[in-house]
Amino acid sequence: MAEQNSDTPEAEPLTRLQVLIAMGVTAVVLLFIAKAWIYFGSVTLIPVKFSFEAVLQGVALGLAITVASSITYRIWGAYRRSADYYLELILKPLLFPDLIWLGLLPGLSEELIFRGVMLPEFGLNLEGILISSLCFGVLHMNGLKQWAYIVWATIIGIALGYSAVWTGNLLVPIVAHVCTNFVAGCVWKLSD
Repeated sequence: MAEQNSDTPEAEPLTRLQVLIAMGVTAVVLLFIAKAWIYFGSVTLIPVKFSFEAVLQGVALGLAITVASSITYRIWGAYRRSADYYLELILKPLLFPDLIWLGLLPGLSEELIFRGVMLPEFGLNLEGILISSLCFGVLHMNGLKQWAYIVWATIIGIALGYSAVWTGNLLVPIVAHVCTNFVAGCVWKLSD
């Protein structure tokens, strides 16, 4: 009998439909929370300003995050185990066309809530970036054994938050997030 890796939690494999429904429901819930927060609060949403420069900045940041993730994956064993578990659970059941949804749904909804609403609420400064990024990291928690993935998501949240503050444009972290999820998903699917 093979020995179970203590860092790998036991979980039932998800079906393609379960993953797609979970992504859709999560996106709708996050969008609802963001809209309610805007409606009942006094937060001023970071604007989305469409420009070619913002799209290029977002793509560049997304590709940089993907490269950094790949390097981190190779050198940090705890992150590699966490990422493998997460990717196996979420990506394995998906088909290539589904990766568009993997990019768009979390990229739009998570950026709206964490960088668009939460960041301005806590302050467009280091404190606001850290609080919203920690919340972003916790959203990616799939058990305490996956702590390395939470740390990584928090670090990525800091980069995305900084890009929103630096550019004053929510489009940059949205494009970066969509790009990262889509490219990483494609790379993982191709290498699997």
